[in-house]
Amino acid sequence: MKLLSYNTLKENNYDGYILENAPEKVLQFGEGNFLRAFVNHFIDEMNEKAGFNGKVVVTQPIAQGLANMINDQEGLYTLFLRGSENGQKVNKKRVISCISRCLNPYDDYDALMECASNPELRFIVSNTTEAGITYDSSCQLDDMPASSFPGKLTAFLYKRYQNKLPGFIILSCELIDHNGDELRKCVHQYIDQWGLDNDFRLWVDKDNIFCSTLVDRIVPGYPRSEAEAICNELGYKDNLIDTAECFGFWVIEGPQSIKDEFPVDIAGLPIIVVDDVTPYKQRKVRILNGAHTSFIMAAYLAGQDIVRNCMEDDVIKSFMNKTIYDEVIPTLELPKDNLMQFASDVSDRFANPFIDHQLLSISLNSTSKWKARCMPSLLEYYKKTNELPKLLTFSFAAYIAFYHNGKEKGDGCLLAQRGVDTYKIMDDQWVLDFYYDNKDLNDADIAKAVINNQKMWGDELSSLPGFTDEVINNLTMINELGMYEALKKVQM
Repeated sequence: MKLLSYNTLKENNYDGYILENAPEKVLQFGEGNFLRAFVNHFIDEMNEKAGFNGKVVVTQPIAQGLANMINDQEGLYTLFLRGSENGQKVNKKRVISCISRCLNPYDDYDALMECASNPELRFIVSNTTEAGITYDSSCQLDDMPASSFPGKLTAFLYKRYQNKLPGFIILSCELIDHNGDELRKCVHQYIDQWGLDNDFRLWVDKDNIFCSTLVDRIVPGYPRSEAEAICNELGYKDNLIDTAECFGFWVIEGPQSIKDEFPVDIAGLPIIVVDDVTPYKQRKVRILNGAHTSFIMAAYLAGQDIVRNCMEDDVIKSFMNKTIYDEVIPTLELPKDNLMQFASDVSDRFANPFIDHQLLSISLNSTSKWKARCMPSLLEYYKKTNELPKLLTFSFAAYIAFYHNGKEKGDGCLLAQRGVDTYKIMDDQWVLDFYYDNKDLNDADIAKAVINNQKMWGDELSSLPGFTDEVINNLTMINELGMYEALKKVQM
């Protein structure tokens, strides 16, 4: 089979949308699966439906990357959006043609810096992992390139400033809070460290918009076990096949004027521009992530292994839905219909027939996850109603039961039993040490020890009226009835 290229598509009479030539309007730091299945997919849709007419020039943020592979395929790759929508299995294919080329600044730094002279370049997008937005004092202006992403960006912005060209709309997609603000802070640190002139600092702040964003799409990426069969069906060799769930949502914090140049509304994309991303971040963390954390440990101890299978079990799915609709949604600020739709989408996403999402992989670091994802809903529910949320309280007891099973030390984990199966409890070492040191405590004493551990929860759980007693009652019920029967009973 021939490698994917524009000529290959023509020879195969490909009848989908393709944009072969257009000016480069976007510089993208990061060439991985997520950006190609998320940002590049949306830009490709804007090209087709809203006349954006823009290409993306991609640059590797680290020395090892996909530049050669992307350039060998002329920037083209096949994206499959796969999942469940309204209970129906979906598998949609699209060849993405918005990428013009991929640069490796470690081999050709000048090629990256030459992009700063392109007057049509208006956007900078990045996803350089959670550790990418980091200030590294070892970076220098004359590095070719600087090792950190903010260092590279500062040098690039300085070159743009020297070229006397307008600044950029900068869209940070890294998974940290206030990612755009944090990136701007790093740029300012390099301006100070490198002794760059104050006019450049003013240009950075006035001519550039650093947008914090929230991204939401599960991207399994390259389907290694299916790739050969997929290529046979496509009729061409594609080394960059990407897969993602159908759901996608992008929240951009910035002025509405962004949409004058980034026509997301005209293209009908699930992208919104808002003054404050916080309510949407809260919605995602408390409903999507909170749903995972609130039921997966109970579900695992009840005999399940994969999220999708949990959605086929009436007892577990009912527990999840009642937690979301009855105890989480009432604590959130966005309009109820907005929250209800998002919750409905969550059910479809969890039932995705193409993703085997292991419960044990989600259970990693569940102590900090429960604190960040579930505890705020629990406390806010009590504040609003003066009652404990029954199911969130049970989920905390299930968390303790899951961890308290760890009776042996493993390599960086605790080893626990579920019937004849051994499972690993993975968390920070001090958390594992705490549970191991208290492995012989009874239900009441382990509940008290966990709830009163201020390093884990502060004093908010220990001071919550009735919480300790209710957790103890739930642990007793779990041990007497078994987890599955306890899940049934707590919903009565």
